[in-house]
Parts: sequence; C-alpha cells; structure tokens
Amino acid sequence: MNFKLMKQKDFSLLILGKLVSLVGSNMQQFALSLYVLEITGSATIFASILSVSILPRLLLSPIAGVFGDWFNRKKTIVLLDFINGIILGIFALIYITSGSLTVFLICILVILLEITEIFFNSAMSAVLPSLVKKDQLMEANSLNSLVMNIGNVLSPIIAAILYDGLGIKAILILSSISFVLSAISELFIKIPNTHKKPEKISIKAFKTDLMEGIDIIRSNRLISTMIGLGTIINFSIGPLFGIGLIYISKEVLKVSDMQFGFYQMVLSASMLLAPLICGGIIKKIKIGRLTHISFTVIAVLIFVMSILPSSIFLRSFNSNMVSYIGLLIISFIVGLVVTVANIALGTLFNQVVPLELMGRTSTVYNLAVTVFIPVGQMIFGILYDIINPSVVIIISGFILMIAIALYKKTLLSYDERELESEFEA
Repeated sequence: MNFKLMKQKDFSLLILGKLVSLVGSNMQQFALSLYVLEITGSATIFASILSVSILPRLLLSPIAGVFGDWFNRKKTIVLLDFINGIILGIFALIYITSGSLTVFLICILVILLEITEIFFNSAMSAVLPSLVKKDQLMEANSLNSLVMNIGNVLSPIIAAILYDGLGIKAILILSSISFVLSAISELFIKIPNTHKKPEKISIKAFKTDLMEGIDIIRSNRLISTMIGLGTIINFSIGPLFGIGLIYISKEVLKVSDMQFGFYQMVLSASMLLAPLICGGIIKKIKIGRLTHISFTVIAVLIFVMSILPSSIFLRSFNSNMVSYIGLLIISFIVGLVVTVANIALGTLFNQVVPLELMGRTSTVYNLAVTVFIPVGQMIFGILYDIINPSVVIIISGFILMIAIALYKKTLLSYDERELESEFEA
C-alpha cells in the first residue's frame, strides 16, 4: 500500500480526526454496555436501549440526508463533534454529582449520540471523495479502512482497561475530550464547497431535494445495486459472524474461552491487514470486477465453511481441533475478502454518486443496510436454534450467490463504461 496520501495535510487531518472520534465513540459504547450489565445484570435491557436507538435513524435519515447536502460540510462536522463532546461532558458531570447514571439517562444519551451521528455521517459522506482525485479513491478508501480498523481493534481494549481501573466516569470524560480534539483537527481541513443550499428553505424545497435523491437511486442501476448488495450482506452474512460462528464455536465445537478469544483476534487481524496484504491486487483489478470477484469468493468460502460443523466432518476426527483450525483459516480469509469488498463498494459509491447528492444517497444506503441487521439477526438466530448450523450457513451462501448473479451484469458493465470514457478522453 502506498501511504503518499497521508502526506496531504487535509486528508491526514481528516483521517486523524475520524480515528480520534471513532476511538472515543467505541470506548463509550463498550463501557456503557459493561456499565448497564453492572447496574442491572440484564443484557436484555441494554439490547432494548440499542433497539430504541434505531428509531432516530428511521425517522431522521431522510432529513439528515437533505441537510447534509444543503449546509457547509466542514462547519457541520466540526459543530457536531463539538456537540458530541458537550453531551458526553454533561453526562460525565451528572455522573460525578449523582454518583451514577440511571437506565433512563443512558437511554437518552444513546439516542442523542445516535441523532448527532446520523447528521454527522450525512455531512461526512462527501468529504473524503471531495479531498482526493477520482483515481486516488481506491487508495484513500484503503487507507481509511486500515486506520478505522486500527481504531476498532484498539478502542475496546483501551475501554476495558480504563473501565476496570477508573470506571465509567473516566470513559465519559475521555470520550468527550476525543470528540473535541476531533473537532479541532477538522477546523484546519480545507473542504471544497460541494453543498447546494436552496435560496429559500421550506417544506417544498425539502421535498423537492429529497425526491431528487430518491430519483437518482431509482434511475441509476449501479447505485441501487450497491444498496442491494450492502443490504444482503448485512442481512445474511452479518448474522453468520455476529451469531452463527459464536454459536458454532461455543455450542458445537465446544472451544474454550481462550480459543474463542483467539478466534476473535484472528478475525480482527484479517480486517486490519487486508489493505496491506491485498493493496497490490486491489489496484490491478477494475472496480466493478473486483466487487464481483470479492463477493463470489466470499460465497464460495461460506460454502466451504459449512462443512466444518457438520456431524460427518466432526466424526471423521478424534477431536474438534481440526474444525476449529479450519474455522480460523477460512474466517481469516473471509475477513480479508470482506474488507476488500467493502473498500471496493465504498470506492464505487464515491465514484458514481454526485458530491452534491452524496448526503441524501448515503443516508438511504446506511438506512437500508442498518434496518436489515436486526431483521437478519432475528431470522438467522431462530434458524440456528431449530436446524443444523451447516444448513443455515449454506442458506447464507445461497442468498449471497443469488445476489451476485442478479447484480453481475451491472457491476461488470460499469468497467466497460469506464474504459469507453478513458478511450474518448
């Protein structure tokens, strides 16, 4: 991977700011889960809080998408990071003065942070593609993926250490500081003005611009393809890693806590290393073909994975260690390819969607893929309880293969259009 982009001040400040706020956000989410379990002893209560937090996303995503395209993106992301810092600071003060946070207050905190995140992501969606040239988008998304995955790996470790030693108060304070630092770094970024604010803000103007965003999704087959793929991935493949492999590891293979922890570490490492290991390959393959190949490889690996927990395979060996090692190897490769697929999908999205419509389009994309996460978890969670896990994994693979077959032509035709435009130029 080429790190030349990190020498560009605006790009490096953006990535640094995103990393700092990501670590702060992940730390407070991780610590809040531990805190709720500590004061209530109920995982159901925390799950309920997270479920409630999806309501703002359902209600506000269309509004946030339009506003993200209307207003100055730099001012918006700086302001929202400062607001997050203030919110967390206020709740830290509440904790200091009262000695605790009630479940109701935690629910309010989660909802407030969810609201700011929706508007922040809408404004942020066009920032990275506006800072780099079109032929640098793949490199930029790879670097972004690498740095964000570093944050995802480090933040729960840091949070666990701090929570164990200093408690929730320290996490709230540090998270507040992280958002303020992120806002300060963003003040120095020169972000091109790609927003398009109407002369007069009104309900009519809002409706017109909202429909413009929906129309581009309907009319552009490639954008609807990306939304479809993202939704299917979260619906069928998300539950495999979020529920299925945990269930298989603990209930079928009966691995120890240490072995399961090592499995989680291997999976995290694969996502972290993907941009470094696959960087050269990513550059050599056209973006549409890369996306298609990535999802095809994932589907094939899932079919191979389905063999490991089957009774026939398990009876062929004296212990479950062969299945466990096989799970480690395949999961590592899947982690690599999934990360590559996400980079390819993100780059494709940045290339196709006009910057002035990025907020509206990205919020629709995020809403679609987010809504289907709990739906998939619920359906596949039930399936893992009532039928053979190997069969459930095969179902996940078949759903992905059907999606690949449906969207193959659209993905590959994008490369052909790109070649034609390059030839004309």
